Amino acid sequence: MEERNIVLDGDIVVGNHSDIRYGIIANAAILGERVEVSGDIVASSDIRIDIWSHIGGNVKTKKNAYIGEFVTIDGRLVVKGDLDIGNDVKISSGFEAKGWIVVRNPIPVIAYLFLYLTELLRMGKDEEVEKALDELFDEEIETIGSAAMIVPNGSKISIDSIRVPSTATIGNNCRLVGNIRASMLEMGKNTTLYGSIRTLTNVDLGEDNIIHGNIVSRGDVYINKGTHVLGEINANSIKIHESARVDGVMRASGGIVFVREEDRTLNENELMTLDI
Repeated sequence: MEERNIVLDGDIVVGNHSDIRYGIIANAAILGERVEVSGDIVASSDIRIDIWSHIGGNVKTKKNAYIGEFVTIDGRLVVKGDLDIGNDVKISSGFEAKGWIVVRNPIPVIAYLFLYLTELLRMGKDEEVEKALDELFDEEIETIGSAAMIVPNGSKISIDSIRVPSTATIGNNCRLVGNIRASMLEMGKNTTLYGSIRTLTNVDLGEDNIIHGNIVSRGDVYINKGTHVLGEINANSIKIHESARVDGVMRASGGIVFVREEDRTLNENELMTLDI
C-alpha cells in the first residue's frame, strides 16, 4: 500500500458495495456492483467493472475491458484490447480502444453462470452440470490466481482503516497501512502493518511480522517467533513465542502462555503459563 495506490503482483476482486480510497495497480481487476474507487485503476490484464460503480480517476488496461451500465469514470478510459461497454456509462475525459468496441451491457459473470447451469438442469443433463462446475472452478482458479487480493462485500479500505465484515486473511511479504477492523485476523509472515488490530475473535500472527500499533481482541491472540508488536495487547488469552517481542503491556484475563523453542512439540498443559 503506497501513498495513493494499492499495488499487487496478482489480481484484485472487489465485492459489491465496497469503498476503496486508493488507486489500484494489479494484473487484473474485477469490481462488483456499486464499488467506489477513489484513484486510478491500472491493469496489465482484463478489467471488469459492474453496474453503478464509480471510479475517481483513469482506467487503463493492456488487454480487454468490460464496463457495466451506469458506471462513472471521472478520468480517461484507455483499452489496448477490446471494449465491451454498457449503456449510460459516463467517462469524463473520453476513451480510447485499440480493438473492437461493443456497446451493450456485459452480463455479470455470476448471472451468466446461473442461467447456463439452470438451462442444463432443465434439460436433465446432471452429468454435464457436474462437469461444467469442475471446469468453471478450474478456470476461476487459473483466472484469479493464488496471489489475488479478495475484498469482501461491504468492505472499506482507506489510509485510516481496513474494515471487513468477517475474517481478514493477509498473506506473506505485505506492506499495509491502516487500522484493521475484522471479526478475525490471520496473518502470514514478513508482513508490516502500520496500524492497530481490533477483532471480535482470534488473532493469529505468523513469523517475523511487525505491527506498528495495539492489538485488541475479545478472543485469543497467537504470536509466532520473530514477530514484533510495538504497542499493547489486550485479549482473552495470549500465546506468544519466546523470540517474539511486545513493547507495550500485555493483558489477558485467560492467561499468557510463553512458548519456548524446545517446547513446540509439548502439549499446551506442559508449557510455562503466567496468569494475570
